[in-house]
Amino acid sequence: MFRLSNLLKSVVSGQEARVLDGSIAIWNFTNRCNLSCMHCYSRADLDSQDTLTTEDIMKTLPKLKANGIKFIIFSGGEPLTRKDLFDIAKRCRELGIITYLSTNGLYVGHKNAQKILDTFNYVGISIDGSEKTHDRFRGLEGSFAMSMDAVRLLNSYGKSKVGIRFTITKETYDDLKFIFELAEKENIPKVYISHLVYSGRGLDNLKMDLTKEQRRVAVEFILDKAFEYHESGRDIEIVTGNMEQDALLFLERFGEKYPDLKETMRKRLREWGGNSAGRKLLNIDSEGNVKPDPFFPMKIGNILHQDFSDIWSNKPTELLQKLREHPRKISGKCSVCDEIDICNGGSRSRAYAIYGDMWAEDPSCYLTNEEIKGV
Repeated sequence: MFRLSNLLKSVVSGQEARVLDGSIAIWNFTNRCNLSCMHCYSRADLDSQDTLTTEDIMKTLPKLKANGIKFIIFSGGEPLTRKDLFDIAKRCRELGIITYLSTNGLYVGHKNAQKILDTFNYVGISIDGSEKTHDRFRGLEGSFAMSMDAVRLLNSYGKSKVGIRFTITKETYDDLKFIFELAEKENIPKVYISHLVYSGRGLDNLKMDLTKEQRRVAVEFILDKAFEYHESGRDIEIVTGNMEQDALLFLERFGEKYPDLKETMRKRLREWGGNSAGRKLLNIDSEGNVKPDPFFPMKIGNILHQDFSDIWSNKPTELLQKLREHPRKISGKCSVCDEIDICNGGSRSRAYAIYGDMWAEDPSCYLTNEEIKGV
């Protein structure tokens, strides 16, 4: 993920870089969900049965810690459908692992709000646009109101630990402005904008992805808001996900505003390193399969049949070793890009979905040939 607000603030103010000393695991603890979202990469539904037992999970957590996993994002399906979720998060805390909860918010209420805030370091609630757009996209009338009730309830405790997550597609493109207006109106401290990756229902609905022209307009708008918030002192953090090329457009814009700091920012972005699937990011799905990221078309192991240390560190597959090369050896426009060490070639999942080639260029890259020849 690209923490553009944090980068902007830290470089302009001369602060040290916010470096992830370790890796992030996105763990789909369940494939059970009370919604049926159009873009869901796990095709979750309410009839799904949990495969992983509490014992399976608890046995694996210390191994994650031993292999440098510092963050676990609790995902699903809807993670709050698991009755043992708080026990799992408590064990993470005992091990010193930071926990994030990714939820649709429908199971958040007065009875568990305090417990959620006490348990998780951060909570991200999915909002897909205005009420009409969100309810259509999520497949349930009234879901927008329920999700926003959860956002307001959790933020009413004054801990600034709750943000909103938005996936931008053709269906939600016109609601991008609304999302920022909502964050401003409701004083929501963080907005996470995710680009679509072709996996799960997202692959079934490939036609709903943005054109490159739309994507560029959207990213320009997001950058406008980031600079606006920074310059006005508005405390809303913006993060984008699954489109590391955003960093190059950001660098170009940053250089126009702060020419004396452009090379400092370039250095920061190279240290960040772009797409980190298989390197500083992994996914464990609801079946125990380990993948380089949640959207990845190939598995690198399974915690029910293999020791996690062997999967991640001791016996990494050839695929995992190639993903860990930096910058990666990518064909197409990436092969002549002067800035590939910043974005690292973007999404391998999108490349495979469109070209059938894991090492082809990211088909969603919207940068021009001029821009990739030195920002």
